[in-house]
Amino acid sequence: MPPGQRRPWDPRDRLRPCRARAGGHAEYVIPFSVLDLAPIVEGGSAGQSFRNAADLARRAEALGYARYWLAEHHNMPGIASAATSLVIGHVAAATKTIRVGAGGIMLPNHAPLIIAEQFGTLDALHPGRIDLGLGRAPGTDPLTAHALRRTLTGDVDGFPEDVQELLGYFDADQTGRRVRAVPGGGAAVEVWILGSSLFGAQLAGTLGLPYAFASHFAPALLMQAIDLYRRSFRPSARLHRPHLMLGVNVVAAPTDEEARFLLTSLQQAFVNLRSGRPTPLPPPLEGYGARLTPQQAGMLDDVLACAAIGSPATVRARLTSLIERTAADELILTSQLYDHGARCRSFELAAASRHG
Repeated sequence: MPPGQRRPWDPRDRLRPCRARAGGHAEYVIPFSVLDLAPIVEGGSAGQSFRNAADLARRAEALGYARYWLAEHHNMPGIASAATSLVIGHVAAATKTIRVGAGGIMLPNHAPLIIAEQFGTLDALHPGRIDLGLGRAPGTDPLTAHALRRTLTGDVDGFPEDVQELLGYFDADQTGRRVRAVPGGGAAVEVWILGSSLFGAQLAGTLGLPYAFASHFAPALLMQAIDLYRRSFRPSARLHRPHLMLGVNVVAAPTDEEARFLLTSLQQAFVNLRSGRPTPLPPPLEGYGARLTPQQAGMLDDVLACAAIGSPATVRARLTSLIERTAADELILTSQLYDHGARCRSFELAAASRHG
């Protein structure tokens, strides 16, 4: 391993408790991961987004981040990761040790066999490094969801059955199966349930799977979902005890003022999306907060309730508070910034904040 490079977190490692450090600070050793929405910035392109993703993933690997996830969205002019498994393969090929996966695949858009084959292929190419987070939302608007599914008979109501079918394709023992995923059977794909409601929390617990809560854009039910997941958890062959990961928007910069300025790109994107006119990720805008209506300001306050925005000290305090409040096993950070250099710096400062 090159000098100065931290060993990536192995998902077989367990959470060690925080410990007191010299000077009275606490050091949290839970893993940090990266959620990349592969932003297409105003004036940019999908090709540039993919080059940036590979560059950020290599940096995240060197910084000791545990995972690098990409999300499925469609008909979104500011998000390039619609063909999620292809982008995962691109990032996995650009890195060596960090786990790479989907955060997530919107399973109602696909037949479970197709996803099993795609991720079985990724695991064959990058053994032991592939994650598959599953969600039941379409990841788009209703018209686009219809265009995606066409003759597909599945829907969100069949999500639990689709998840179980998919898990079956990954079983090592395929005896008696007339339909098999090739590649796929016996693949070491780590499967997660994603969610922003109580439905996903209960399903993850019942199936004995790790659970990732979308507190980076829908934090309202955070504590209820955590409680339900832990109460409903049943050990499985995949996981012996609950493992909870939380999504967190992070904008880390040298000063609180600069971080708040950089945040305005994400704020504009959220307002545009909620107004029904999604756009490429815009550049930051001075004084943007003063232009917001009370309704827009309230929406952003709700969406960003768990965000960590500011200097390294401010980010550390926010993340420490969230970890203490939720006893999360892992955090997955997303930093939607217009400037790629600023985004890389944000993840660097966030990684350093773990150690005070």
